[in-house]
Amino acid sequence: MYDKEKDLIGAFMRGQMGRRDLLKGIAAAGMTTAAAGTLYNMMATRALAADFDWKAHSGKSLKLLLNKHPYADAMIANLKAFKDLTGIEVTYDVFPEDVYFDKVTAALSSGSSEYDAFMTGAYMTWTYGPAGWITDLKEWINDPTKTNPNYNWGDFVEGVKNSCAWNGQPGGALGSEDAKQWCIPWAFEQNNITYNRAMFDKAGVQIPKNLDDMIAVAAKLQKDVPGIYGIGLRGSRSWATIHPGFLSGYANFNEKDLNVDADGKLSAAMNTAGSKAYHEKFVQLIQESGPKDWSTYTWYQVGTDLGAGASAMIYDADCLGYFMNGGDNKMAGELGYAAFVANPEATQSTPNIWIWSLAMSNFSKDKDATWYFLQWASGPEHALFGAVEMDFVDPVRHSIWKDDAFREKLNKKYPGYVEMFDASAAGASIKFTPQPLFFDVTTEWAATLQRMVAKQVPVDEGLDQLAESINRQLKEAGLG
Repeated sequence: MYDKEKDLIGAFMRGQMGRRDLLKGIAAAGMTTAAAGTLYNMMATRALAADFDWKAHSGKSLKLLLNKHPYADAMIANLKAFKDLTGIEVTYDVFPEDVYFDKVTAALSSGSSEYDAFMTGAYMTWTYGPAGWITDLKEWINDPTKTNPNYNWGDFVEGVKNSCAWNGQPGGALGSEDAKQWCIPWAFEQNNITYNRAMFDKAGVQIPKNLDDMIAVAAKLQKDVPGIYGIGLRGSRSWATIHPGFLSGYANFNEKDLNVDADGKLSAAMNTAGSKAYHEKFVQLIQESGPKDWSTYTWYQVGTDLGAGASAMIYDADCLGYFMNGGDNKMAGELGYAAFVANPEATQSTPNIWIWSLAMSNFSKDKDATWYFLQWASGPEHALFGAVEMDFVDPVRHSIWKDDAFREKLNKKYPGYVEMFDASAAGASIKFTPQPLFFDVTTEWAATLQRMVAKQVPVDEGLDQLAESINRQLKEAGLG
């Protein structure tokens, strides 16, 4: 039974046919997509097992700590494939993001061995790593007896992979030769433009070409399209306000958060002439075309307004725009995507990124078995399943972005998404300087931005005050 279908899937797995031809062949044979997916997973599991001893830890069990997210949903939906492949039982706890990172910190800081692996952002590892709470994964990545030959570490997008590695020295370059791989990138978010195509048509405007153009386009959209505001941007008093669109544009002008001198000492870099000029324009953008209660806006409000048709565009995570273009959102099917180059003198988009990653607890009772899960969950087979069958958008592997079925899926429902990724990926990386006061610095930065937008302090004066405060904190911490 299914001999013809097995032959088709086998040819695809050997690289003898593309995914599009495979799907056509499966359909012609009368097999449902769901049944084909089950058969493919079974054959992929067997193929993986032929090259590596995936059963080395059969009978063991692991427990994961997960954030409630479509990426976690995709992994959970495919866990049976992992159990079939390895014989390892996996259980998990899932928490919403508003409490998730507190749960992680509580578990790690107490030295709890309850969880073997967990989801994290790369920024968090700047605290977890030096504290001794997580494990440097290079030992496992570089061991051919523990890592399957098809894992292909070189397949990861370079800027994303390097952004998850740090030597632990404040100001040390991400991805340096002596860096420790604190986590494995799982999926990432580039910060670019998602826009409402009908609203742009109504106002007769084009996708903004730079920051000055974005200010003008957002203002015209707000003027010409009744009942909406021009652009959605985060504004709450949080590090999460600084890292998406704001820092992506800032870095495109070659501005930095901190300076690192020859002795490794850190100092604030937010009060340069170039930084002040950028802040002036970004503040103008918010004041003229942002939401009225901008200072309360988080990821959720920015996305919800876009999906409901309350805003004409956002400068934020591309996957936020992806999710708002589907489901029961009012604007589903109406959104488009574009890479954004804030600096008119820059040649490409250089987005700051958020990276959902997987890390191993240093308190895991069985690190080798845990690594089996980490390499499977971040491997090409699961990544392809998540990208094509689920909403595992923005995968971190080049091979997935080259997959015809994945690109076709995006091109069909998410116009411009593939082109946006292709235009931005080479310049995508974490633009912050890694250091232990990251959350303190960025939260105070967001608070200063709020004061400038509210006209409580002039931009020049506000940034000088911010730099003075940050320099004081860096010196008190022995970093400046």
